[in-house]
Amino acid sequence: MSFCKPGNFYLISYMNYSPHPDRYTKMQYRRCGNSGIKLPMVSLGLWHNFGEIDDLENCRKILQTAFDNGITHFDLANNYGPPPGAAEETFGKIFKDNFKVFRDELIISTKAGYTMWEGPYGDFGSKKYLVASLDQSLKRMGLEYVDIFYHHRPDPDTPMEETMSALDLIVRQGKALYVGISNYKPEEAARAIKILNELGTPCLIHQARYSMFDRWVEDGLLDLLDKEKVGCIAFSSLAQGLLTNKYINGVPEDSRAGRHLKNGAITDAQITDDVIERIKQLNEIAKKRDQSLAQMALAWVLKDNRITSVVLGASKPKQVTDAIGAISNCHFSENELDKIELILKK
Repeated sequence: MSFCKPGNFYLISYMNYSPHPDRYTKMQYRRCGNSGIKLPMVSLGLWHNFGEIDDLENCRKILQTAFDNGITHFDLANNYGPPPGAAEETFGKIFKDNFKVFRDELIISTKAGYTMWEGPYGDFGSKKYLVASLDQSLKRMGLEYVDIFYHHRPDPDTPMEETMSALDLIVRQGKALYVGISNYKPEEAARAIKILNELGTPCLIHQARYSMFDRWVEDGLLDLLDKEKVGCIAFSSLAQGLLTNKYINGVPEDSRAGRHLKNGAITDAQITDDVIERIKQLNEIAKKRDQSLAQMALAWVLKDNRITSVVLGASKPKQVTDAIGAISNCHFSENELDKIELILKK
């Protein structure tokens, strides 16, 4: 960091950021479906800690720490913040200062599918919305293209052919290199994948919520993606922080979950005495594996080779380095798996 003083103002230059020279030895990578792309087993998501209220320098340090440890994939969406769009703006500022020179070493993804502006054209899956939203995202981030552009959720009213043709168009326009889908159920995903294949723009990846506490992808989706050679990247693998040791004694008022309880993202029903007891029991297994509960929770998801990567949400740089410890041991004995299943089924 360098300082200069024009008049009475100090300016700070971050252009001298140099990533760790051994960063690629610190991470393991998995091939994404039937493509030439490999993703880090742990990716960084900018969902809830890169908004207007978040400290820019902390955000910068989180991104730098991630890249220093071989995390090459930064995952965003148009509505990430808060408010919507703020995470892309924050990322754009840091990208310009620190990462522009490393653009070809990065996979940057964004999404559209949730409400972004008023009126009938600012939501869901029309071609007009998707093309306009990506144009806005590129402007906020200061990018010419994204590596992956997702449709963020299925649209019950727009024909899927229109939504998928919009993704195909975006690739042909050079605004995205690959496309993906998110939050699609197995039957919806199968249809989307088929349409994209017919258009000549294969679906690279599906982003789905998956954790010990939320296992819906095991009901057909993972089998489908494996059959169709489509990657899968999991989000909320720490169950919005429940699968960490900070909730063993209840919910700290200053935690992210504590804040979410006030705005409804996590309900009281999700943090019952029963859930806390399960967390404690899972933590005991993690201790015997020489892992934190969070590391074991990520490793449990990554034990399935059909999972290309997990998206980590971090509010502190240390959470990034701690999470990377999960990749050192993704193997579970049959005894461990049986004990975990017994706890989860109680």
